[in-house]
Amino acid sequence: MNQISLMLSLFILLAATATIASDLVAIPNCQLLETEWADGDSFLVQTPGGDEHTIRLYGVDCLEWHVTDESDARRLRAQRRYFGITDVEKSSAESIQVAKGYGELAWTEVRQALAKPFTIHTAYADARGDGKYQRIYAFVVLENGKDLAEHLVRRGLARAFGVSRQTYDERSRDEFQTHLKDVELLAARSGVGVWAKTDWESLLDERMTQRLEDEELKLATARPTLKKDETLNPNTAPRDALMKLPGVGETLANRIIEGRPYQSVEDLMQVSGIGANTLEKIRPHLKTPSSPKHQFSSWRSLSVHLPSHSLVEDHSHL
Repeated sequence: MNQISLMLSLFILLAATATIASDLVAIPNCQLLETEWADGDSFLVQTPGGDEHTIRLYGVDCLEWHVTDESDARRLRAQRRYFGITDVEKSSAESIQVAKGYGELAWTEVRQALAKPFTIHTAYADARGDGKYQRIYAFVVLENGKDLAEHLVRRGLARAFGVSRQTYDERSRDEFQTHLKDVELLAARSGVGVWAKTDWESLLDERMTQRLEDEELKLATARPTLKKDETLNPNTAPRDALMKLPGVGETLANRIIEGRPYQSVEDLMQVSGIGANTLEKIRPHLKTPSSPKHQFSSWRSLSVHLPSHSLVEDHSHL
C-alpha cells in the first residue's frame, strides 16, 4: 500500500509539473527589429508570422543608456554602484557617460548576436515593471544554442539580477540564477566589460550605500493602496499596481510576476509568501485571471511546449 501511495504521489507531482511548465512556448526563427529605445535586456522582435513583441530578458540587467526621467537615473545609479564604477572618472558627469557607454555596448552586442534568426521562449508574463511599456518576459536562445542572458553576463555587459523562472532546458529558477551568478563571478575575475572599470576598494561601500538608500526610500514612501471596489488582473498588472495589494511589497510583487500566468485566483497560493490568510486579504481586489493573448495562428504551428522538472520554487529578494 505504501508503494502504491508513493507511485500515486509521484504521478500527481509529474502531472502538476507538466501543467506548470506547459505555459512556456518556443517560437523559432525570430528576427530583431531596430528601434531607437532598445537596450541590451529589452528589445523588439518579430515572429515568423509577423507578430511583434517587446522582449524583456529573464535574469539579467544591462546598464541604462537611454536615461529620460528620474526613475531611469535612479536605476543607472544603482547599476553603477553594483559594478563599483560610481567614481571611475574625474567627475560624476564623466562617470555617468562611461556607464551609459557600457549600456550602448550591451545593445551593440545584442544586435550582433541576434543578426541571425533566434528562438524566444516565453510564457507571455507581463514585464511592465513600471507600467509604462508593454513588454513580455522571455528567454532568448541564439542560433548556436547559447542563452543570450548568459552571453551578456559572460562578457561583463549585464549583471545577474532581476525576475526569473524555470527555464526552457529543465533548470529550476534557482539553478538558472545561481549559474548566472557563477558566470558573473568569472566575468568579474577576468575583468571583462564593465568589470574592467570596477573600483574594488570602494565596491562594498557602494553596494552598502545603495542598500541603505533603498531601505530609506521604502520608509519614506507612503505606498498607495487600492480602493475598496478596485480590482486588478494578476496576469497583467504591473509591479507598481501589485504593490498596492494588502501585504504585498516589491519582493512579493516580483514573485507574482515570476509565477505567471494564473488560471484562477487560487493559483496564487503557489507563490512563495502567499498563504491562505494573505490570499483572503487580496482576493477582493483580484479579477478572475485571464491568460495573456498569444494565440497567433500565423506561427502557432511552430510553437513548442517544453517540459521542466521544477514544481515549487523558493523566490528570494531580487
